[in-house]
Amino acid sequence: MIVHEVIVKNRAGLHTRPAAAVVKLASRFKSDFFIEMQGVEINAKSIIGVMSLAAPKGTKLTLKLTGEDADEAARQLIEFFEQGFGEQ
Repeated sequence: MIVHEVIVKNRAGLHTRPAAAVVKLASRFKSDFFIEMQGVEINAKSIIGVMSLAAPKGTKLTLKLTGEDADEAARQLIEFFEQGFGEQ
């Protein structure tokens, strides 16, 4: 299992567009992917789950990945979070 903490960096937080992009990216991989925020863990391949986090800028999230392609999935997902979902 890969566990990595990230911070939501974009101004608007984890709103609809980046949530959908996270799910779309995660769904390209076979690995299971969960996000934990303040003790609540959601399936990050579920748009409802990711949107339910409503994580504002500065929120610390824990990404958890397990499976055959978890290394590559983690690399791409961490990079996506670090880049602020491609937003300012």
